[in-house]
Amino acid sequence: MSVSASREAAESEPVAGFRYAGFWIRVWASLIDLVLFSLWTIPLMYLVYGPALWTNQQLIMGPADVLINWVLPSIAVIVLWKKRQATMGKMAIRARIVDARTGQAPTTRQDLIRYFGYLLSVMPLGLGYLWVAFDPRKQGFHDKLAGTVVVRDART
Repeated sequence: MSVSASREAAESEPVAGFRYAGFWIRVWASLIDLVLFSLWTIPLMYLVYGPALWTNQQLIMGPADVLINWVLPSIAVIVLWKKRQATMGKMAIRARIVDARTGQAPTTRQDLIRYFGYLLSVMPLGLGYLWVAFDPRKQGFHDKLAGTVVVRDART
């Protein structure tokens, strides 16, 4: 077996006995997260902007909008990754983020790279996310940049 073939075989093996979480189950986790985050961001936005929230034509309504819809969710996601290795959506599907080499919890640096890697994943028409469907280790561009994989709990 050639060096590249053995490397590819090793890279496609599940980390620490877990199965990789595929595209559709990760879409489901993202939808769960979207609903859960909306349950607190929409009421907060309404408290700040009132009925204008529903009729506003601007992409960003003001500083509170940036805080409520970008800063607070970003902090929440990174804290959840640090504490639980997963967002609520990933927990619901019994999946978690691990270091791609060791199967251990990612470092804070990996979590930050992964989060900001989302921006790169979405830019080319979302191809960085879609890549999960075709990658042997089910990694999106953000996972590849951070050196992480998303695995399913052995019970699922």
